[in-house]
Amino acid sequence: MGDRSPPRQLQVHPQQRSYLQDPTWKLSGGRHVEHQHQTGGPSASKIIAVVTLVPVGGTLLGLSGLTLAATLFGLAVSTPVFLLFSPVIVPAAVAILLAITAFLTSGVFGLTALSSLSWVYRYIRRATGTVPEQMDMAKRRMQDMAGYVGQKTKEVGQEIQSRAQEGRRSTTTEQRT
Repeated sequence: MGDRSPPRQLQVHPQQRSYLQDPTWKLSGGRHVEHQHQTGGPSASKIIAVVTLVPVGGTLLGLSGLTLAATLFGLAVSTPVFLLFSPVIVPAAVAILLAITAFLTSGVFGLTALSSLSWVYRYIRRATGTVPEQMDMAKRRMQDMAGYVGQKTKEVGQEIQSRAQEGRRSTTTEQRT
């Protein structure tokens, strides 16, 4: 039990509020204003905010009410018209939808064709760009091979000629004896 450390004390320091957390800092335009004892009434800035926002809010609320009323009136008037003409309107809408779809599809197919043709053109251009180089290399190989065959033919011809001369010499020496 003697190896226990003595109890430690925890000290708590109150946090100081910064100027940015102070509500008077923001309302005073960034200047620090000493806290004054307020009498409980609203400040001048709050009164100006309420006086400004009440007419704006009321106007926006009135406009939204008018929009709702106009929407309901339009729906009430147009619903019977839609029901009466639905046998004509629905097929017309389907036809227009199909026409738009066909137009967009043809555009996509056209873009696909153009990109495919562009790819083929670039591929052929790259392929034809290397053909002359390959032809030159093939010509050089053929010339080298022709030179090699010519040299071998010449050597074989000389070999045959030397053997033929030896054969003549041997036959003439045999005839003399």
